[in-house]
Amino acid sequence: MTVLSIILQSILGLGFLMFGFMKFGSKQMVDEFGRYGYPGGFRIFTGLVEVIGAVLVISGIWNDKLAAWGGLFIVGTMLGAIFTHIKIKDSVSKMMMPIVLLILGLIVLLINFDSLL
Repeated sequence: MTVLSIILQSILGLGFLMFGFMKFGSKQMVDEFGRYGYPGGFRIFTGLVEVIGAVLVISGIWNDKLAAWGGLFIVGTMLGAIFTHIKIKDSVSKMMMPIVLLILGLIVLLINFDSLL
């Protein structure tokens, strides 16, 4: 485990904890998921997946396999976010955060990929 990996996993994990918990009750997230055409239950499900991914990535500081699984959760979630933005014809600027988070999640996954095999 490199220092860069620890820093990346910490930032990604803390960010996804925040994003995940926002999905549970933030008025902004309620409005956004309504704009996307998704039901409230999907917003809660997405929040749970993000929190689980965050916990796995943070726990992955001590266990490479957990980091890989967390990266996989984050990559899947961000692919869904990007496809949602494409579906509703959002501008590329609205997709930048999910794209950056997808790349960071991929880096964590690739750094720890061998532990999945």
